[in-house]
Amino acid sequence: MSKQEKRILVTGAAGFIGFHLTRRLLRSGEAVEGLDHFSPYYDPELKEARLERLLQERPGFVCRRIDLADRRAAAEVFEDGCYSHVVHLAAQPGVRYSLQEPHAYLESNITGFLNVLEGCRRIQPRHLVYASSSSVYGANRKLPLAESDRVDHPLSLYGATKKSNEMMAHCYAHLYRIPVTGLRLFTVYGPWGRPDMAFFKFVRAILKGEEIEVYNQGKMERDFTYVDDIVEGMVRVLQRPARPHPQWDAENPLPDVSDAPFRTYNIGCGRALPLLDFIAAIEDALGKKARIRYLPMQPGDVLSTAADVSKLEKDFGYRPDTRVRQGIEKFVQWYRRFYGV
Repeated sequence: MSKQEKRILVTGAAGFIGFHLTRRLLRSGEAVEGLDHFSPYYDPELKEARLERLLQERPGFVCRRIDLADRRAAAEVFEDGCYSHVVHLAAQPGVRYSLQEPHAYLESNITGFLNVLEGCRRIQPRHLVYASSSSVYGANRKLPLAESDRVDHPLSLYGATKKSNEMMAHCYAHLYRIPVTGLRLFTVYGPWGRPDMAFFKFVRAILKGEEIEVYNQGKMERDFTYVDDIVEGMVRVLQRPARPHPQWDAENPLPDVSDAPFRTYNIGCGRALPLLDFIAAIEDALGKKARIRYLPMQPGDVLSTAADVSKLEKDFGYRPDTRVRQGIEKFVQWYRRFYGV
């Protein structure tokens, strides 16, 4: 592949966000290859349906079925493909599941990411973009949450693995000068979403007339971000490789800048919406009231999240703006169509 050619690898291409990003790139005419483990963490048939949609977008689209935690298999991906850009979205998601199956997070989120970094060390892509999470902010109660804030107190193993990813990415950016950008994503929702996420479970239960479980008596807030807004931010970031920060000061090192080609950005709407308001939007979209069972706060959860997106706006001229009621209406329309209810 010549220096001018562009070829993008998306890991987790059959996942929720990976599907939307891959479809957007394919529709833009980009040369894209996918990779996904198709793990049974949630209904594999949903992933298969996403893949089928991607094949409809471009019949020749290739998505390899590979577990990135498999060192040899991961190495073969990068030996076979010379990629100009890599977007790493494959991971074991979910805060609560990390309390039940912690080893899955080390294997997927740490070993898997290390294998991606090693692959990038060999092929030297023009840009590696990877998904971090608002979970890295952990016990930080200052709102809005900014990239310059310390992230020393994760509250879940999931959050700890995502912070580890950021540290690992910086090492490879420093040692091998690979341009690397991490994106801290805030509570993503939308069509083709994951069945383990609250918005998906709420819609399913309400339609069946079942109770929904709401933690901390509903006294929680989240920065709910529509998936198309996440993808728009990713596409813009992907096009501009990270560079060393001109104001790096080794005697006063700030958390979000470096003398390596390494950057970190929040992608969120910048608003902390009460969970009960989010549920009200779902009720309105469904035309049906929820039966709520209130439960105590769960281990690993946080009370509130809201993203400071001023850095994203300054560097890329972009700020997510889809309103929750608009986004929820689109999800409900997709859900009814996909499941025939």
